[in-house]
Amino acid sequence: MSASSAVPLYPEITPPTDAGLPELPRLFDGGWVWAAARANLASLAGWDVAPDHVVVRQFSHNPGRSGTVSYLADWDPEASLPSVIFTCRLDAGRPPAFSSYPDDRALPGLPRAARADEAVGLVNRHVFRVPRRTLRVDMVRYRPGSRAVLRHRTGRIRLYVRVMRPAATPNLLSAAEIVGRSEFAAPRVAGCWEDGGVVWLSEIPGRNVRELVRRRRPPHPEVLLDGLASLWALPLPSDGRRPFDLQGAYRRAKRTFRHHLGSDDEERRIVDAVVSSLEPFARSWGPSVTAHNDFYDDQMLQLPDGRVALVDFEEAGPGDPMLDVGNFLAHLRWASRFGRGRRRAASGEYYHRFRSAALDRHGWSERELGLREGICLFRVATNAIRRLDQGWRERAVSGLAMVDALLA
Repeated sequence: MSASSAVPLYPEITPPTDAGLPELPRLFDGGWVWAAARANLASLAGWDVAPDHVVVRQFSHNPGRSGTVSYLADWDPEASLPSVIFTCRLDAGRPPAFSSYPDDRALPGLPRAARADEAVGLVNRHVFRVPRRTLRVDMVRYRPGSRAVLRHRTGRIRLYVRVMRPAATPNLLSAAEIVGRSEFAAPRVAGCWEDGGVVWLSEIPGRNVRELVRRRRPPHPEVLLDGLASLWALPLPSDGRRPFDLQGAYRRAKRTFRHHLGSDDEERRIVDAVVSSLEPFARSWGPSVTAHNDFYDDQMLQLPDGRVALVDFEEAGPGDPMLDVGNFLAHLRWASRFGRGRRRAASGEYYHRFRSAALDRHGWSERELGLREGICLFRVATNAIRRLDQGWRERAVSGLAMVDALLA
């Protein structure tokens, strides 16, 4: 296939429209995307063979303002070419801007942390001395313009590397200190390159709690509730750390739904019903204790000794106990509706166990907990729109219906 041929883009979706971003549909035209990427990225200019296909990894959209799509380009195995991750960002009134992993202007430390030959020097300078040319780098997660998670491996030593905007580094270090004083296990901060926004964390051996839930071998709810109680009992941070921005998260989700849904009366009705139920709560909410603020099963590992470790904790700070539990329940409820086969049933079973345990232990109002679960589920349901795979609209509407039924 020549570099100018049409390139299939997956999943096959109807391109989203946005009057403020008239070029947005182009970001879902595989042929245009690949041609524009080659024209704008020096690293791809000499590639004479078009990819076998291009996959949409992630889609983020701020209606009327910006849209960003991350892609994975794959070639036929006979071409012997590596996969490529690249990104197109569209801002209102500006031409599309392209970047390729790991070169990301918002994450100045990522190029050096992601390339093994340069990462060795960073580890030697900011963590510990290692023999040259012995470091392996794996990309675990990458969200363009926001953050990345890498793994650095040398011998028996494994480090997870969090790469972020440099301004966010103090928040992560503060959150690590907060979580380290709770009964949860947590990775140790092994090193930091603050100017680059790079933090190295020790690897913790354990099993992902989400997978344990799906296999019907999750931690006992009281183990998680004990850890949360120890976190909630800590004094509120005195370092000026901002409270969790629940109102901002709610407003972003509301804009997303109102822009992408509403093509018929039923969609408009359910969006309006959910918003009218959540709006007063979102406006009146305020933090009361130190909390995790993004607590759910995929953020945790169960260690061989039975303890639970938090591996993602950057939002820890002023928050709300019931919001931590509500967020956990919202993710379980979503999995119990959209998971597959036995996994779906297992998530539903653990949802009821955990909810009952939390209510029995704390004596909370079911209505108050329901409001917090509802606003978290409202945010979780935007995942259907961000991924834009086949059936995304049906999943988004079904997710809103779940919120509506919960609040009713």
